[in-house]
Amino acid sequence: MNKIQPKTSVKMNCPFNEEQLTQLKAFVELCKNQPMILHHPKLSFFKDYLVSLGVTLPTATYNTKNFTASGDSNAGAKVEEEVPAEEEEEDIESDVELDMEGVITDSTPADQEMGDETKEVSDEDRDLSDEKRSEAMRAFSEQKYDEAIQIYTEAIKLNPQSALLFAKRGQVFLKQNRLHACIKDCSRALELNCDSVAGYKFRGRAYRLLGKFEEAAHDLCESLKIDYDDQTNEWLNEVKPNADKIRQHNINVQRHREEKERREKLNRARKAQKANAEAAEEQAFSQGFPKFMGKIDLEQLLKDPELLAASQDLEILMALQDISSNPINFLKYQNNPKIAAALELFARKYKCESGATPEPQADTKPKPANKTPDDDVGLD
Repeated sequence: MNKIQPKTSVKMNCPFNEEQLTQLKAFVELCKNQPMILHHPKLSFFKDYLVSLGVTLPTATYNTKNFTASGDSNAGAKVEEEVPAEEEEEDIESDVELDMEGVITDSTPADQEMGDETKEVSDEDRDLSDEKRSEAMRAFSEQKYDEAIQIYTEAIKLNPQSALLFAKRGQVFLKQNRLHACIKDCSRALELNCDSVAGYKFRGRAYRLLGKFEEAAHDLCESLKIDYDDQTNEWLNEVKPNADKIRQHNINVQRHREEKERREKLNRARKAQKANAEAAEEQAFSQGFPKFMGKIDLEQLLKDPELLAASQDLEILMALQDISSNPINFLKYQNNPKIAAALELFARKYKCESGATPEPQADTKPKPANKTPDDDVGLD
């Protein structure tokens, strides 16, 4: 029988030298700490290879400034995203389509006599005023409106503290479509008695005839609260559609105004943030940190062992990403020795890359001790 030969393992030579292996390991660590780097366009071949093996990669976006995994955000970027661009102000109609049927124009001035407010009314004056009021009511019922107004005026002169007299005379003015005079009398009646049902009722009707629907709805509602009346309720139902349209329009205008103020506030914040970032970048440059933030070249990063080694530290990576989003953030890392050293390293490397002369490095080699005369003995 033929003996089964044991399988022998095939020895494979590693195609990389030690330095290349070190760089490869560093690259793998970099991908572990910041997987979004795989979406860099220059690494598309490696990304395609991983996908062909069935590897699921984290979704990410990449641009010329930086590349960030989906869902990842930071304070600086968040503010920038929330600030909308300058938008054209939307026009809101200043007028509302209202039913203006029944609205009239009254150009008659409200110049009626209002009596002496400071007069001390005696009992006799009140009695005479009540008699005049009865006469005026008879004239009103007979549709003798001018006569009724004259008699009510005489009664008001006798007792200018009577809210009822002003409200009743206002009712007569309303019949004559002297709307401003009616409003003046009813307002005086409400000053004397804030619960004057007639004052609210007739002033509300006058407002409605003038096309002031919101004011009319308010007065008619107040009148119904104090004492229900079918005619007042009918007048209220007449003005409610227009009053509701005006109220909704005013709400829309207010919302539009608040939205405009919000946009302006956000735009001011965006401009201030941009100005602060530019100032911080200039300050960083003046302190030896050139404008490499947000512009780190991946190809240079992978070729330079020092940069690659520094990039393996997750804390340093997060700091670089934080600074790339908003250069002013470098200030908060100045007291962190590790990150400050890394920033100096990146600054020095990118300064050299841009063609600037690197700053002279301190000579760290040990200097020979000073010679003594005895040191030369035996050198012949």
